[in-house]
Amino acid sequence: MRAVDTNILARFFVDDPDDAEATEQRSAAMRVMSGPVFVPVTVLLEFEWVMRGFYALSRNDVARVFRALCGLANVTIEDRNAVLTALEWHSHGADIADALHLARSARCESFVTFDRKLARRAARLEDAPRVELAV
Repeated sequence: MRAVDTNILARFFVDDPDDAEATEQRSAAMRVMSGPVFVPVTVLLEFEWVMRGFYALSRNDVARVFRALCGLANVTIEDRNAVLTALEWHSHGADIADALHLARSARCESFVTFDRKLARRAARLEDAPRVELAV
């Protein structure tokens, strides 16, 4: 099994015919992604940022890509259950990065932040850890 980076995922999921380098790299990404691969959570965070920030994909499209990735039999996702939980919370309005932070902190008594928006959103999420505002 090989771990993959953000660029492999981007080339696999996004066909960008206007980018010659992307077009050239797409076939290699397809080959890599056809075998057993491991995707670290840190790569998922960066991948979401690239899809949303660079490719301007909508929240729903980003979620659709994440679900497709999680559904591939040859792909091992680090902390898969937390990622799936984060995707569920994302579908209820949470930012994907915030949702991943919370889901991966579930065993802690609370998640401490200065982010009031995160605290408000987390309070509405089913089974999310308690978010505590640092004051």
